Amino acid sequence: MVEIRPATLAEMGEFARTVSTALAMPPERVQGLLPDWTLCAFEGPHLATTYAAWPLTMRFNGNAVPVAGVTCVSTNPIDRRKGYLRRIMETDFARLKEAKQQPLALLYASQGAIYQRFGYAPVSTHYHYRIDPRYIRFSFEAPVPGRLREASKEEEFGLLVDLYRRFREDRTGYVHRGKAMWEANVLAPPPPGHVLNIVVYEEDNDALGYMVYTSGPGRGGEGPGPDQEVRVNDLVWLNAAAYRAFWQHLARMELAREVVWPTVPADDPAPHLLLDPRMLRAGWRDGLYARVIDVPAALASRPYPEEAVLRFEVTDPMAPWNAGRWELTTGAEASVRPLSGSPSLSLPASPTLTTAPDVSMDVNTLAMLLFNQVSASEAARMGRLQVHDAASLVRWDAALRTRHRPFCADNF
Repeated sequence: MVEIRPATLAEMGEFARTVSTALAMPPERVQGLLPDWTLCAFEGPHLATTYAAWPLTMRFNGNAVPVAGVTCVSTNPIDRRKGYLRRIMETDFARLKEAKQQPLALLYASQGAIYQRFGYAPVSTHYHYRIDPRYIRFSFEAPVPGRLREASKEEEFGLLVDLYRRFREDRTGYVHRGKAMWEANVLAPPPPGHVLNIVVYEEDNDALGYMVYTSGPGRGGEGPGPDQEVRVNDLVWLNAAAYRAFWQHLARMELAREVVWPTVPADDPAPHLLLDPRMLRAGWRDGLYARVIDVPAALASRPYPEEAVLRFEVTDPMAPWNAGRWELTTGAEASVRPLSGSPSLSLPASPTLTTAPDVSMDVNTLAMLLFNQVSASEAARMGRLQVHDAASLVRWDAALRTRHRPFCADNF
């Protein structure tokens, strides 16, 4: 007999052990996770599958939106292929829909194939750089009127928080950081032998950005020369001069063999500014995965740059309340209502709106469009959209744009 329920406080030690075994993750990463935030599969007293969700707030094209930050998803190897994770997902989707508080769930996927079958989709792309500082040269000159200074994380933590808040204000995917998240990610203790450094950019005593990085012994390399590594933990800039100043700072790291920035936004300026951008040795990977829990609430949670009326049909086998035909009216404030024939019972359908939808899609594609990971026209060319009205794609592309490409700088 399998029971799907939250872990108790007494069971959290076993929860941490299971997560550590399955994900090769230190047990202390589970610290701070409340039992009420978990949902597990138990075979009698035996813990087979773990699952949890942090209550987070995410910026969504400038709006603050509550989301479920899914984490610690693991199954004991002896309990795999039994369908326990699917049962947990179905239970949690229904719970989130009933609570009407978090219309979206987010996670980082250990394997994308696991989560896409549950309706998650990759909604951001994370790049990474690995560059010899000797190649950090700009393709054109530009003024940097301010200066850099070193900062203390203990004495100026409030300044870092303020700069991060200003930077993330109109972005998509960035989460609100509590002190624990700062200490677990950006300001985490550096590796042995490395030093944590913070520099702030100022103009007329007004702080306009910061860079947090570590420096220390590198991985070594062929031949003589510098052997240190500089690793960028976080970079925030409020104007172009601040961004250039931080790269100029990195260019002066003459004892470093490599400057590594492991998590870079998709719209980062560096490839368009450096004299030899291929020396960034840029690579990419899938970033955030998102799951639309509640179609009308999720679509109405973000602002849109254009006013438009968009009609669509969505399929969602795991969350049938999402399935059907919907009308999205966009603008600074959006609204959503079901069209005639929609099975949704949460909103009254309009008997007059029987027009065929512009496009049809699965819930995975809807998440990608909502985050502007791809445009409707791109999705149509990929075959992710069934297009009923080709002329509508122009409206879809304009209405769903975000001010910045989606990105999250934190792990959770």
